[in-house]
Amino acid sequence: MISVICPIYNEERRIEACIQSIVNQDYPHDEMEVLFVDGMSTDRTRDIVMEYGRQYPFIRLLDNPMHTAPVALNTGIRAAQGDIIVRLDAHSKYPADYFSVLVNKLRNSDADNVGGVCNTLPAKETSVCRAIAHAMSSSFGMGNSHFRVGAEHEMWVDTVPFGCFHRAIFDKIGYFDEELVRNQDDEFNGRIIQNGGKILLLPQVVVDYFARDSISKTAKMFYQYGLFKPLVNKKLQKPTTLRQFFPPLFLAGLVVGGLLSLFSSAIMWIYTSVLILYILIGLLAGVRCTRRLPDILWMPVIFASIHCSYGFGYWEGIVKVLMHGKISVQSNH
Repeated sequence: MISVICPIYNEERRIEACIQSIVNQDYPHDEMEVLFVDGMSTDRTRDIVMEYGRQYPFIRLLDNPMHTAPVALNTGIRAAQGDIIVRLDAHSKYPADYFSVLVNKLRNSDADNVGGVCNTLPAKETSVCRAIAHAMSSSFGMGNSHFRVGAEHEMWVDTVPFGCFHRAIFDKIGYFDEELVRNQDDEFNGRIIQNGGKILLLPQVVVDYFARDSISKTAKMFYQYGLFKPLVNKKLQKPTTLRQFFPPLFLAGLVVGGLLSLFSSAIMWIYTSVLILYILIGLLAGVRCTRRLPDILWMPVIFASIHCSYGFGYWEGIVKVLMHGKISVQSNH
């Protein structure tokens, strides 16, 4: 028996494709339950889930009046009946063997969490949306985050998306941290590793993930990732990765370098050269992804938006953690 848990909120554009990919799984329907935990959606999300629930009894809708993803996950885990937990995201579509491959690997390896890689797709067929999707699959944009940029073979990693866990791991190390509106997966995976566990990435398992449909929404998402990362580090008492430091250092360099260049022509020359190099690398990364000129021209803008938003959030997160010991926001939606 497996329990599939998917936090949702106002997902009417994507939820049906997500559910259909679940219904099409080759895993026996009578050996799974699917729990959609809704943050009290105001669109047709709930109606769509309930309509599928009437057709497929293994699909259930649970309420999440607190709205946030970690609360939704913990609500689902507490209601789950399976001995294996699969965590899903409503912005994605899953291959027909997704559950069966993950469950088989979890049962036949010493991994505590297994997951696949994301094939990031544009939310719409526009130049901006395609550029966002390309940037989120690029090593220049995402560093060595293998689940985003891909991998050539199975490997032990620091985190995976939409993981598959033994139910017992939650009894051993606790549930998702409800203080972390973002990055709750990173912190939970960090706890797995701290407790001697392992996380396995399966490159043959590919999930279609739909990126945000605007620069502002993408920037907000990465701002929140950066904002909560210092709190994750505090809770784990160490940084989880080195790649998290590059955006805040990049942003600091932009600000400090810009100020110093006002007083020194040599520094201004170096500063301008670095900016030009950044733009050229962004364009080159675009060329490696696509041959569409408008998409390529948007790439440096998307990269800068991602890096600066994450970096600004990170510095703000450091200040809030140092001053208040916590980060307070209303919701992740």
